[in-house]
Amino acid sequence: MKNFLPVLAFSLLTISCANTDITHKKNNLTVTEQASALSGSLSNSLPKNIIMVIGDGMGPAYTTAYRYFSDNPNTEVVEETVFDRHLIGLSSTYPASVSGVVTDSAASATALAAGVKSYNGAIGVDVNKNKVQTVLEWAKLQGKKTGIVVTSQINHATPAAYLAHNESRKNYNAIADSYIDDGIKADIYLGGGWKYFIREDRNLVDEFKQSGFHYLDNYQGLAKLPNNKPVLGLFADVGLPWALDDTNKHRLSTMTKSAVHHLVDLQSTDNVADEGFFMLIEASQIDWAGHGNDISDAMAEMDDLAKTLEYLEHFVEHHPDTLVIVTADHSTGGFTLAAKGKYEWHAESLRTMKHSVNYIAKQLVANEISADYAKTLFNFKLNQKELSLLIKTKKTPKLENSKNIYQDKKTSVTELALLMNVKHIMDNRTNSGWTTGGHTAIDVPVFAFGKQSELFNGAQDNTDIAKKIFTLLGK
Repeated sequence: MKNFLPVLAFSLLTISCANTDITHKKNNLTVTEQASALSGSLSNSLPKNIIMVIGDGMGPAYTTAYRYFSDNPNTEVVEETVFDRHLIGLSSTYPASVSGVVTDSAASATALAAGVKSYNGAIGVDVNKNKVQTVLEWAKLQGKKTGIVVTSQINHATPAAYLAHNESRKNYNAIADSYIDDGIKADIYLGGGWKYFIREDRNLVDEFKQSGFHYLDNYQGLAKLPNNKPVLGLFADVGLPWALDDTNKHRLSTMTKSAVHHLVDLQSTDNVADEGFFMLIEASQIDWAGHGNDISDAMAEMDDLAKTLEYLEHFVEHHPDTLVIVTADHSTGGFTLAAKGKYEWHAESLRTMKHSVNYIAKQLVANEISADYAKTLFNFKLNQKELSLLIKTKKTPKLENSKNIYQDKKTSVTELALLMNVKHIMDNRTNSGWTTGGHTAIDVPVFAFGKQSELFNGAQDNTDIAKKIFTLLGK
């Protein structure tokens, strides 16, 4: 996997038929010289816009499950998805050796952002806690517009690793402060985070406004962004609501479309050359569903990401100088399609879900459980065994095997027990299996389309993805 630069050099050099001198001399150049020649002599072959998309926790089982989830049951064939259309490789995810072989989101995001292996918890720093430059920071220095769009808080591990440098992902307030104190690095930020940006000790929203930013706190405002100002959009206290519960079930797609248009508009209104943009997009809550072993919310979050990629396909069609790379930072939950020795996996009940399992559990606590009421919550009729399970759980709640339920400490035992069994019902109906409430060490898929997307073909390490992007950014 360390040979990516020679492969990159060969790929770009063979694409450029006009530059025959470099083509003939490539075997006599060092790796560094090849990269320099590429960035200097083949600038017309480099993408102007680069969009990095991360499905947090999205191992290969998730994209496979989404194929069956989105399948048209009225046809014999299983239709391909946007993921199937652009699958080109795999990436390893292991962190620095000090953290073993199972990564967390911070170390993996640092690898994807900076091309450097680090310890679990590291935000834009190496194993010695020294700052490492990220592709977003480099893109900004090259005159590109930059942006982040996430469904977590904007100072969560993945966006933070592109924008900040901190020894611990848990230092949320310090990371948020650095978005001002270390210099503003993006032209648009969309996601959650009121809790960290509007605090008693400091109001960072006001500081962004004083720095010339347009601020919005609702999705409706995305339709009328000013085309001459940078934007900060925060839409929740921490992470956004689950897709199934949000006022916009495709909020990642909506935010992405507005952000892309805004970056293009900003570039056109500046009195400088149009250098394009770099954007990070994260479907953050696929990971959260995986941690909670929650198949119904996982598929809803996957659907939001799929709709986002379908929009980006359309954008690339009309802006062919754009590259889109999609991958996961790791896989979460040890999710499997088929459990307990049964050769089955069923998506029917997932397609009709209108509420998150968390919402359903809260409503079951607050209201009498009946067949009719349960049907309104699940949007399908429960069988007698399922209904009896919920009624019994509410009457005598137990928290056996509940380690993968992450809730506020104030949540009642009854709600937690009901939540566990709501997910149990969904697992049984789909025949989904889970091995852990944490991450796994398996390789993750890589998808890419647009200009120079073929450079990401095959097996690679997560650090190689950042290194290739750096080269495409002329470094």
